[in-house]
Amino acid sequence: MILLPLAWALLTASLWKSGSSQTLLEDPITERYPEIHSNETIDCDCVHSHCDFVYWFYSNLNTGKVQFLGKCNNADRDIYGPDVKKGHFKIQKRGGMSFVLRIIDVTEADAGIYSCVLKDKSQNELWKPGVFLRPGVTPPTPPPKIKPKPRPSFCRCPAKNPPDGCGSMILWPLVGLVASLALALICTLYYFSR
Repeated sequence: MILLPLAWALLTASLWKSGSSQTLLEDPITERYPEIHSNETIDCDCVHSHCDFVYWFYSNLNTGKVQFLGKCNNADRDIYGPDVKKGHFKIQKRGGMSFVLRIIDVTEADAGIYSCVLKDKSQNELWKPGVFLRPGVTPPTPPPKIKPKPRPSFCRCPAKNPPDGCGSMILWPLVGLVASLALALICTLYYFSR
């Protein structure tokens, strides 16, 4: 269900500008759970090359509609789509290789997938899967961490007051060593006595 609006956004945008190379990253969509009336920032990093433009899209999962939010270039000039509240969304360039979408005063109506498309000088496009925003929803609790079973410990006897059973771990190997030395001595003496 999440992939249908994203696929529709990809198809619409690819028909919008044909003749350019397109790459879709297969990263999983991340989920975020912002509080109502808070501000949320979504990053779009240009990792592989120098990007000139970013295009932001919003996919509403309830209606199945995809909305063009706006675009921004390297000079930090932004253009917003029709019916986009400029005071609610802010598109900016951050640093040399990153663009951001800021959502100011998040409401429940902002729930959906926010994705970006990066474009370089050669008109190559890099499609990012996006962020699934779920405002006002309590995040699921992570599963409990499973602790590995403790390994059987070998007795490392302290110098003073060894614990019970530790003496036998030293005594019996020492007895075996003395017995094997005694056997080797007896065999050597018997060999040279003939």
